[in-house]
Amino acid sequence: MYVVGETTGDARFAFEQADGKRPFDLAVSQMFGSSPKTIMNDVTVEHHYEDVTYDPAKFEEYLQNVLQLEAVACKDWLTNKVDRSVTGKIARQQCQGAIQLPLSDCGAVALDYRGNSGIATSIGHAPQAGLADPAAGSVLSVAEALTNIVFAPLTDGLGTVSLSANWMWPCRAQQGEDARLYKGVKALSDFCIELGINVPTGKDSLSMTQKYPDGSKIISPGTVIVSAGGQVSDVKKTVSPVLADVKGSVLMHIDFSYDQLRLGGSAFAQSMNRIGSDVPTVRSAEYFIDAFNAVQGLVGSGLLLAGHDISAGGLVTTLLEMCFANTAGGLDINLDALNCTDIVKTLFAENPGIVVQIDKKKLDNVTAALDESGVGYAIIGRPTTERTIVFHSDKECRTIDIDRMRELWYKPSYLMERRQASNGCAEKRYANYMKQPLRIKVPYTFQGTLAQYGLNPDRRSASGIKAAIIREKGTNGEREMAYSLWLAGFDVKDVTMTDLVSGRETLEDINMIVFCGGFSNSDVLGSAKGWAGAFLFNPAAKNALDRFYARKDTLSLGICNGCQLMIELGLINPEHKEKSRMLHNDSHKFESAYLGLDIMDNSSVMLGTLSGSKLGVWVAHGEGKFHLPYPEEQYNIVARYSYPDYPANPNGSDYNTAAIASADGRHIAMMPHPERAIFPWQCAYWPADRSGDEVTPWIEAFVNARKWVGKNRH
Repeated sequence: MYVVGETTGDARFAFEQADGKRPFDLAVSQMFGSSPKTIMNDVTVEHHYEDVTYDPAKFEEYLQNVLQLEAVACKDWLTNKVDRSVTGKIARQQCQGAIQLPLSDCGAVALDYRGNSGIATSIGHAPQAGLADPAAGSVLSVAEALTNIVFAPLTDGLGTVSLSANWMWPCRAQQGEDARLYKGVKALSDFCIELGINVPTGKDSLSMTQKYPDGSKIISPGTVIVSAGGQVSDVKKTVSPVLADVKGSVLMHIDFSYDQLRLGGSAFAQSMNRIGSDVPTVRSAEYFIDAFNAVQGLVGSGLLLAGHDISAGGLVTTLLEMCFANTAGGLDINLDALNCTDIVKTLFAENPGIVVQIDKKKLDNVTAALDESGVGYAIIGRPTTERTIVFHSDKECRTIDIDRMRELWYKPSYLMERRQASNGCAEKRYANYMKQPLRIKVPYTFQGTLAQYGLNPDRRSASGIKAAIIREKGTNGEREMAYSLWLAGFDVKDVTMTDLVSGRETLEDINMIVFCGGFSNSDVLGSAKGWAGAFLFNPAAKNALDRFYARKDTLSLGICNGCQLMIELGLINPEHKEKSRMLHNDSHKFESAYLGLDIMDNSSVMLGTLSGSKLGVWVAHGEGKFHLPYPEEQYNIVARYSYPDYPANPNGSDYNTAAIASADGRHIAMMPHPERAIFPWQCAYWPADRSGDEVTPWIEAFVNARKWVGKNRH
C-alpha cells in the first residue's frame, strides 16, 4: 500500500512534487464546471382509485387469478437461461428445493472458497401501490428489499445494508407526475434516514413515455426498484424459503408494517382490475428496525428452519411457495391466530412481514427474543403430511390443493418459455418439472469431512504433484477448478494457449491437465472449434498436447467448453473413425440448472469410487448435446443425467450421456461442472440430514486423480 495523497478541503485538485512545485493545480470547479440548477414546476394532482370489492365465497377463484399474474407467478423462464453457478462462489441463487423452483428471497455470494464471509443482495418494488400513493410505494419498495435480505446473516444487522434506488418515472409526461416523483423520493429518503441506512447510488430513467404516430401515448407507472446489499458473516446460514421436513415444527407470522391490513395496490386488486387507494405502509421505522434486527438474531443463531417474505400475492402466496419446491407435505393454518374477520384481506394483503418455520423445541428461545424486542408475532400453523393447505377458523374451513395451485403458478412461465425454446421443450418442461426431483445418494464410505481425504485448506507447502489449468480467451471456470485441484492436493499451474503456442510451456512436468468451461473465442464458430484450431494449427501447442497424451502417467479432464474441445480433438475415442460431436441443445437455448447425475458402474480414475452414486451438479451450456454415432456399448459412459427427459436431460444427449471417459479411464469429458459443487453450500440442493458435511463426494473425484498421479507418475 502506498499513501498517495490527502484531502485538503480547499476545493483544489493538485499533484505536488518533492521540491514543492505543483505541475497540476486546478480548482475543482474548473474540472467539473458549475452545473446549472434545474427548476421543475409542477402541481399536485390527487388521484383516487376505486377500492376493490369482493365476495369471500370466491376465495379460490381469486387465488387462481392472483397466482397467474406475472408479478406473482413463476420466473423459471427467466432463471433457466442465465449462468447461476459461474465462479463457484454462488452460495444462494434463485432456485430452491428438490424440484428447483425460483423462490429465493435473496442471493448470496461467498468472498472465497472457505464459504464463510460473503455478500447478500435482494430487490423490492411496489408499482401498483406507487400509483395510488407514491410515498407508500417507495416505502414498500424499501421494505420488500429488506424483508428479503433479512434471511441472510448480515454482519451488523440493518446497519450493514446499503441500498440502490432505480427510479423509472414518466416525468413531464402529464401534469402532476413530477410532484409525484418528488413525493416518492422524499418518502424513501425520510424512511431510509429513520432506518439509518444509506442510498449511495442508483439510476434515473425519467422519460418513461411511449408516443405513437396517431398522437396517443402511454406512460409507465412511476416505480422505484430498490436493491439491497450487505456483508454476510456466514453464507451457509442463509435461510431457505422451502418448508423443512421437521416433525414438531410450527409456522410463525412476524409483522413488519405496524399497520392495518390493506388491499390497495395489491396483486389481488390488480387481478380484479382495480388499484385501490387504501395502501399499506410501514407506520413505524423504529418498530421495523426492531423487527429486522430481532429476526437477524434468529438467523444468526440458527433458530429458523425456513423463512419467506410476504409481498406480491400476500400471505397465501407466501405459504404456498414454501410448499411448492417439495414433493410432499402441506400446512394446517389457523386463521384465528391472525384475528381473521375477512379471509380475503387476511390472505391477500401485502403488508410487509415474513413467515418463519421453527422447531417447537426452540420455540421458547424465539418468542423470548421477539418479546424482548417488542416485535409482534403469531403462531399460525404447522406442517402436515397431506399435500394441501387447510385454512380454518371457528367460522369456516377451506382446503387448497398445493399441486394444482403450483400448476397455475407455473403456467405463465411456460407461456413465456414457448417464445424462447425450440422443439417442444417448453411443453416438456411444463410437463416434467415436478416429476424430476433431485435425489442424492452418496457412497456408503463417504463421511463428508475434509479429514476423510486428508485435506488441509490451510496448506502452504507444495505437494510435488502438478496439474495444469489450460485456458483460452473466454474461459471463465478456471478459478473454481484450480481451487478444487489445489484442495485435493495438486500444485496447480495456470497455462494459457499463448504459453503453449509460443513454446513457453511444454507440459513435460505436468501429470494432469484440465480444460475449463467458458466461451472460448466467444464461441463464434460453435462448441470450442476455435479453441481446437489453436491446437491443430499451431505446431508447438499441438506437439505439447500430443506428447502429453502419448505418456502413460497422465490424466485429463474437460469441463463444458473443455468437454467440447476434447470431443472436437478426438481425445476421448481416438480409435473411432467416425468422431463424436457436440451439438446445440435441443431447446436451442442456453440451459442453466442444478440437476441430478447418476454415476454409472465404471473403473475410470476419477469417478470409479463414486459408482452407483446419485449427485447434484451444475450445468451451464448452449451446445452440450453428445452426438455419439456408434452403439452405446462402444462408449465408456461414466455419468448420465438422472432422468432421460427434458429438462433433467438439458440438451437431449444420446444415451442420456453427461460424461464419457477414454477406454482406459484416464481421460474424461463432461458437460456438468463438478468443480462448482465440491461444498454443500455451493449446491442448490443438499439433503437436510447431511447438513453437517464439509464437502460433497465430488471432491473425491479430484482426490482420486491426485492419488493416481502420485502412484503412477514416472
